Amino acid sequence: MNAPQPPSSDAYRVLFLCTGNSARSILAEYLLRREAPGRFEAFSAGAHPRGRVHPIAIEVLRDVYGIDASGARSKSWEEFRDRKFDFVITVCDRARESCPIWPGRPVVAHWSEEDPDAPEIEDEEKRRRLMRSVAADLQRRIALFCALSPESLKRLRAGDAPLAERLIGLP
Repeated sequence: MNAPQPPSSDAYRVLFLCTGNSARSILAEYLLRREAPGRFEAFSAGAHPRGRVHPIAIEVLRDVYGIDASGARSKSWEEFRDRKFDFVITVCDRARESCPIWPGRPVVAHWSEEDPDAPEIEDEEKRRRLMRSVAADLQRRIALFCALSPESLKRLRAGDAPLAERLIGLP
């Protein structure tokens, strides 16, 4: 299992947001931690946290990606209200609509993902397939994000809007 790496002092700070902070944003946080330790410092939060991380999200991170996320917890974005981030990425449409203004003017992006923890999904096997699919999609986006050159990341942070639209959205 992967031990968390301490971020370097010049690491980019990334906050992933969704509504419940029980699956999508947790997956993204832990996948980014694994992909680029020291280069990015990853966090996640929710507009209305469910108060628990879905066990299938923990299972997928462990079984598919070899990541120990047993310490993950569902938390409110209020916890991060006064922290500065370089990038804020919403992973659900509802969080995008209600995303607060963050200090320091971070680059804000949106990666729309279906909610594998939606209450209307009653079949656990369907939920498990969707959780794996969402994780795979997030892993692909994160790999592309991490492949950006240091120069591109600096340009993004400096407010290069056309570059941000082309690169950070990463369809």
